[in-house]
Amino acid sequence: MEQAAKDALQAIVERETWTVEDHDQVLKQLCSSRNAPADLRTILSSMEAASPEPKGGAALKIGIARYMLCRFESALEALGDATDNKDRRYFQALCCKELRRYDEAAEELRKAIDRGGDETRISVELAEMQALCGDLQGARQSLARLERKIGQSADYLCLLGLVRELAGDTESAAEAYQMAHQADPQHGRATFRLAYHCDLHGDEQQAIELYQQCLRKPPVRANALLNLAVLYEDAGRYDRAAACLKSILATNPNNARARLFLKDIEASKTMYYDEDRARRIAKRNAVLDTPVTDFELSVRARNCLKKMNIRTLGDLVNISEPELLSYKNFGETSLKEIKDMLAAKNLRLGQALEEGSDFPSEPRQDFAAPSANDGVKATPIDRIEFSVRARRALESLRIVTLGELASRTEAELLSCRNFGQTSLNEVRQRLAEFGLQLREPS
Repeated sequence: MEQAAKDALQAIVERETWTVEDHDQVLKQLCSSRNAPADLRTILSSMEAASPEPKGGAALKIGIARYMLCRFESALEALGDATDNKDRRYFQALCCKELRRYDEAAEELRKAIDRGGDETRISVELAEMQALCGDLQGARQSLARLERKIGQSADYLCLLGLVRELAGDTESAAEAYQMAHQADPQHGRATFRLAYHCDLHGDEQQAIELYQQCLRKPPVRANALLNLAVLYEDAGRYDRAAACLKSILATNPNNARARLFLKDIEASKTMYYDEDRARRIAKRNAVLDTPVTDFELSVRARNCLKKMNIRTLGDLVNISEPELLSYKNFGETSLKEIKDMLAAKNLRLGQALEEGSDFPSEPRQDFAAPSANDGVKATPIDRIEFSVRARRALESLRIVTLGELASRTEAELLSCRNFGQTSLNEVRQRLAEFGLQLREPS
């Protein structure tokens, strides 16, 4: 940061209290810094040290600074002890908005107007609350009134994009966000929404550049850093991905998503994939997936297996001899047919059910539990090492265990937004390590 900017920023920091205008000036000065969030954290630490139990004007300063660092809950705590004026109410509204408490935000905005707040500026925020609360018709009417006041400014265009997006017109929304970004490249909300649109539509390089722009102006929202970390991780830039996540944790050490994703990133650096082992498992699974209809069986044996829903060799190694014989019309002759069929493939009845058993064709240590083992299938997904993108897709599909994952087809996974061939290959690899595979379409 240039010395003149530092001096200007220090002069604002030393004031007894802050206003909306002071907040804007702090943003302006910080935007000339290469590391605005770190600079702001330093400023906040000094203010908190000077006022450990802030009240009045000091509480307002600290509340605004916490808002700028996305510490919204703690910002509201400080603002609750601040002087009750238009600035306090305005920033309480912004914090409530970020916490998705839109009705509370709207109420605080109206109180800010009553206390002399900038009606035009606050009207933009109120129109946004209308849209976020689902009143799109009301938001459109508010937009029409705002256009007469502020023209097609960045604020107006960003709000127009939001209304279009919430109405389901994503392409038209992206156009509005693009125009807002062109009108004001420092407009945080428009830049983030445009970056997110590019991210969803596969323009990853453009998304990275836009997310990077979001980082240059507080408040730097965790979602921008999280999404940027995903893109960096996909590109194999693990150090940069980790830096994004550590930046979130520096502000909010309890951010569960950032902690989980950082663990994934660190694991990705040292992850080793045993290709020979996976190949052997795949070969074994190919044998187990062989349909029993591929073999010459008597009509009675074939019908019994069909009624018992036994369709593959894998089903047979997971059923015991007594279970087969207990079925009506299944006798010793049919049993011998089945045993001979399995023996031809070096398999036997109940093999997968025997504790510590393994298939003769492979060394014992090479295999995880059998593919139908309920213990393996019950393994939670959050215990398995997946990339951030793959994990996000599985979470969106509400897949909790390995068994649930194995019950899905490739087509079902690929239909999930942002789940591509790379993620599919990763899922196959993880399942193979546990002797599982994705379900084949029926």
